[in-house]
Amino acid sequence: MESLPTTTKSERRWRSKPLQSSKPSLVMAFFSCLAWLYVAGRLWQDAENRTLLTSLLKRNSAKRPKVLTVEDKLVVLGCKDLERRIVEAEMELTLAKSQGYLKNQLPQSGSSSDRKLLAVIGVYTGFGSRLNRNMFRGSWMPRGEALKKLEERGVIIRFVIGRSANRGDSLDRIIDDENSSTKDFLILEGHEEAQEELPKKAKFFFSTAAQSWDAEFYVKVDDNINLDLEGLIGILERRRGQNSSYIGCMKSGDVISEVGKQWYEPEWWKFGDEKTYFRHAAGALLILSKNLAQYININSASLKTYAHDDVSIGSWMMGVQATYIDDNRFCCGSIKQDKVCSAA
Repeated sequence: MESLPTTTKSERRWRSKPLQSSKPSLVMAFFSCLAWLYVAGRLWQDAENRTLLTSLLKRNSAKRPKVLTVEDKLVVLGCKDLERRIVEAEMELTLAKSQGYLKNQLPQSGSSSDRKLLAVIGVYTGFGSRLNRNMFRGSWMPRGEALKKLEERGVIIRFVIGRSANRGDSLDRIIDDENSSTKDFLILEGHEEAQEELPKKAKFFFSTAAQSWDAEFYVKVDDNINLDLEGLIGILERRRGQNSSYIGCMKSGDVISEVGKQWYEPEWWKFGDEKTYFRHAAGALLILSKNLAQYININSASLKTYAHDDVSIGSWMMGVQATYIDDNRFCCGSIKQDKVCSAA
């Protein structure tokens, strides 16, 4: 009887090693298969995306230009609309200048007539000038019903005054009470009434008057002169329709450079070595046509003022195409039978 083959312990250990080493190989093969499937899936998805994008580009290629033009870039940036608005603004500005520097005509105030007013006369006054005002009301300036009839003829007359440095104090209340009784004030709410502020008062007066009344002329009168009202009205009637008119008693006095002297000009050095002012209308009585008053209204924020109001107005007129009309009938200190004004 044959004996069964026997294996030793060392032979059994040797035969079991290949069985144990095959398990990691299977695991690695499994994960390699998963990785291959993942990569293949991504490649397939990318190919699908490329195909989709290509089809979209082909579909839109006929609708959009391959190269953006300047017009397309303006549309994208929103500049096309801005360019259109700039052109419209320039056209409106050109139209406004042709109509007297303003696009829309202002409504008439204080007049029941549809006809354009002839003149707005502003009489400069101050807080301590009530006696002068009463004297004017009793002489050349109409009162009450007579003032209303004058306005129906196209002439507005107002005392021009600003506000006190202490708004609402007794000075302001006195003016308000007087105005409630006489109805003949133009109160400049944004202006502080003071002697050193007179040049700025000119800007406020012409701006406010141009905004409030549509008139042929705007007249500035000091409160220390008497006025031949009918003579003034006659002169202005004959000058109706004359745009860019700067009317008055023209002069060019010496520039005072010594501190402390009357009429001292702090910026005297700007007027050259001869120290002489440029040609301008004397401040006691001067007249601006409608478009010049509206020019001051529009540009008041940037207009330079000097020590005196008449010099300041003259400097503004040098910057525009104003027609200087030197009329010695407006020289209030001269002795002439046909003069329009005289010292009070």
